[in-house]
Amino acid sequence: MPTITYVLKDGNEKTVAAANGKTLMEVAIANNVRGIDAECGGCCSCATCHVYVDTAWLGKLAPPDDMEDELLEGVAADRTHASRLSCQIVISDALDGLVVRVPVTQG
Repeated sequence: MPTITYVLKDGNEKTVAAANGKTLMEVAIANNVRGIDAECGGCCSCATCHVYVDTAWLGKLAPPDDMEDELLEGVAADRTHASRLSCQIVISDALDGLVVRVPVTQG
């Protein structure tokens, strides 16, 4: 089972086991990761599950599709080249060890 590390806004880290096929957002909610609000429940319509993917992992992810890209334009925290919506990243063995940072604000 892959492990994912969420770096919280206070700098603390929370590393959790993640089942393949789940999204980063679902894993965060199931493990009470503070700062992932996920107001829309994962249907890519609110951008409150924004994370910053560690740059070492960016090349292992497909780029955001048009819908995600548009929603990332309206995130509350600064958008960077590493910004992604955690509801759009599906866990697989290839993501074992993934590190993402939770922004200071979501809404």
